[in-house]
Amino acid sequence: GFTHALVMDADGQHPAQLIGAFMAASMAAPEAMILGEPLFDASAPRIRLRGRRIANWCTNLETLWAGIPDALFGFRVYPIAPLLEAMRSTRWMRRFDFDPEAAVRLSWRGVPARRLPAPVRYFSAAEGGVSHFNYWHDNVLLTSMYLRLLAGFVLRLPLLIARRLV
Repeated sequence: GFTHALVMDADGQHPAQLIGAFMAASMAAPEAMILGEPLFDASAPRIRLRGRRIANWCTNLETLWAGIPDALFGFRVYPIAPLLEAMRSTRWMRRFDFDPEAAVRLSWRGVPARRLPAPVRYFSAAEGGVSHFNYWHDNVLLTSMYLRLLAGFVLRLPLLIARRLV
């Protein structure tokens, strides 16, 4: 069977020509999750960048700064076995909250993060760009996710600190 899964948003923001680089990085570090590190251009809406700062701060806190470059970036390679374990451990992680929660839960399981820079382009409506982000619903979903994960973080804090000391 397959050992890894490539995840890539289907909205055209991420360059498909980098798939090979993501897969090569995964083969070089099969125990790790390969996380795209966004390189934003002028097309990135400022409100999205501000929201990402909040999401990234929460993710960094809940993982004790384990190297997750961007909580919301949808271009990644996950090792399947620990990802399935993480998914089976919660009824959440099925919608817009998938990528940030997957990164946090895999980090809690000791899966290291590796960064791979990737350009991001936001297309305008005239260029065919369509956002499926529902501002109210998805922000409520993310806020509740971070609150749930904060409780899990507090419970795991001794283990996370112990890992840092080793």
